[in-house]
Amino acid sequence: MIITAIWPVFALILIGFLLRRTAFPDPAFWPAAEKLNYFLLFPALLVLNLSKAPLDDPAILNLGGAVLATILIVTAATALTARMRGWNAARHGPLLQGLIRFNTYLGLAVAASLGGPDAVARAAVLMAIAVPTVNVLSVLALAGGRSVGLRQLIRPLVRNPLILACLIGIALSVSDIGTPPYSGEILDFLGAASLPLGLLCVGAALKPNAARRETVAILANSAARLLAVPALAFAIGTLLGLGRTEMLVLVTFTAIPTAATAYVLTTQMKGDGTLMAGLTTAQTVLAVLTLPLALYWFV
Repeated sequence: MIITAIWPVFALILIGFLLRRTAFPDPAFWPAAEKLNYFLLFPALLVLNLSKAPLDDPAILNLGGAVLATILIVTAATALTARMRGWNAARHGPLLQGLIRFNTYLGLAVAASLGGPDAVARAAVLMAIAVPTVNVLSVLALAGGRSVGLRQLIRPLVRNPLILACLIGIALSVSDIGTPPYSGEILDFLGAASLPLGLLCVGAALKPNAARRETVAILANSAARLLAVPALAFAIGTLLGLGRTEMLVLVTFTAIPTAATAYVLTTQMKGDGTLMAGLTTAQTVLAVLTLPLALYWFV
């Protein structure tokens, strides 16, 4: 059942990869498609789902606490490993992002396939908590010992359309306003286009050659990300008494590959961009095998 539900997700990623390699429809299409999705379509999906999310449900608070605890524990363990092995910031940053960041398009698509609208609403809440957290932690890791001003930390957050969309959706839900009249249908149309286009863009962004560099480090990080981190999340979720839908969302978002956008942040902050691209590509390919296993074991 799990394989049947998620195989179309990976099929779209493969189609995107093949389209990019055959230069169809045009190489310039993919950056434009990513920009459209990132700034318009995906935020519309988040606003719509968060505006209808039951934020007063204690189960959602437990889900937020579980994902936050997972991220902080993994970050602390990675920082300790970096200190013991003498990793510099250029290396520490990509390896941390390989463990704590997640591909939002893939996560929501899997959650929707297996859990329906309830899972999508809870996934949107998880993203509202996790996205700003992993962004701040990633910046700090890439900065290393360098001083990071408050402005440098806040600027990526206030300019991130996903975070802004989460804030708008949460405000609409908490205030009981909901979406303005006649806007729900528009947001629904825009959001419906987001996930398939996003998955095609995920495939188009894969860089197989980058994954050949530092094979041991990439495989070790990928194994930790795709198997060990969801096992940790499952243990924390069990302690907090998460329900099946919340556990599905938690395990899904901790068992999917890291975000393709991590490459942009890494290169901007002078990190090892080739390593980051290799991690993204390897994890996306390996997740075809590991994600069904993680969902079968832990959900």
